[in-house]
Amino acid sequence: MSTTLTENFAGLAGANSTMAEAVVHSVEKALTMCGASARCVGVATVPLREKGLVTGIIGVHGRVSGFITVNMSEVMAISVVEGLLQEEFGKLSTQVVDGAGEVTNMICGGIKSQLSKTPFSFQGITVPSIIVGEGYQMAFARGLEFVSATFEHDNDEAVMLDDRLLSVSMCFLKL
Repeated sequence: MSTTLTENFAGLAGANSTMAEAVVHSVEKALTMCGASARCVGVATVPLREKGLVTGIIGVHGRVSGFITVNMSEVMAISVVEGLLQEEFGKLSTQVVDGAGEVTNMICGGIKSQLSKTPFSFQGITVPSIIVGEGYQMAFARGLEFVSATFEHDNDEAVMLDDRLLSVSMCFLKL
């Protein structure tokens, strides 16, 4: 993923380019470790309704306090975890849910590294929590710095667009 592409998305959405670039680079690196790839198809500064079935959440603390979410479809979760673990699961299982937690951890670790020398740095992260299910809503307080990036997974077997999507959202309060 080129930096120019990231800057274009950040500029169009009015997003913080430092945060947007951190997300894009971290997702790209984590998916590469899973034998997968995806392209960033949008960046937003407002919370979006996440359509995926599997959501990983990690809290962060340091210069900022907040959380990072990684939301993906069931098809994408299975595909990415199969690539990471080099095993076939074919359906959502406890191993896939655990693996989705590890993918969330990998993405958050990349974001932590990318933001380490910025005003958005954080030193600590929590253990990932995984939500399996649809239709939940998250509420956000005013005054938070929010960036959400949506990626489309290159999966030829996923017919529906929603099955190819992964979104990563960061919600930070500067301390």
